[in-house]
Amino acid sequence: MNSHGQYEHQVVWAVVDTDIGPLLLAATDDGLVNVVFHATDSVRDKALDRLASRLGAQPVEAPGAPQLAEAIRQVGAYFAGERQVFELPLDWSLISGFNRQVLRELASGVPFGSVVGYGDLARRVGQPGAAQAVGTAMGANPLPVVVPCHRVVESDGGIGGFGGGLEAKRKLLALEGVLPEPLF
Repeated sequence: MNSHGQYEHQVVWAVVDTDIGPLLLAATDDGLVNVVFHATDSVRDKALDRLASRLGAQPVEAPGAPQLAEAIRQVGAYFAGERQVFELPLDWSLISGFNRQVLRELASGVPFGSVVGYGDLARRVGQPGAAQAVGTAMGANPLPVVVPCHRVVESDGGIGGFGGGLEAKRKLLALEGVLPEPLF
């Protein structure tokens, strides 16, 4: 435990290039802990500061770290169209309560190539009428792409929001065959 009463984790990170832009992947010894969109220098620095504050350890750039190797490989395979299911240990320590419950259901219950409505996901976790809270949980997802919040859409057929931007959501849904590939 450090001087702030927090347990110290070793946190390692790397940035990987993808079809939706650079993603920052961060992991602890427990598993992948964070995926951050648009990992430019300024976004990356803010994300790393947040991780240091939340986890009590300064993240270390280590693209060759064993904690990251499989995540980097699987993310690359996903974007190459060679992987539909992520089989990675996940560190859920950045999320708790209802949000964690919703994200765990999403990760296990909404497979590649399918979508679910916000309200439907709320019902699946026993909270009918909590569609807006599900939207909040999607926005708080520390593991986007791997925990597929891009698969959650509006019940009226709208695409809904997305922390990585609507263009990225459309590309992810196209990769999974839910939407047609964008023409340009």
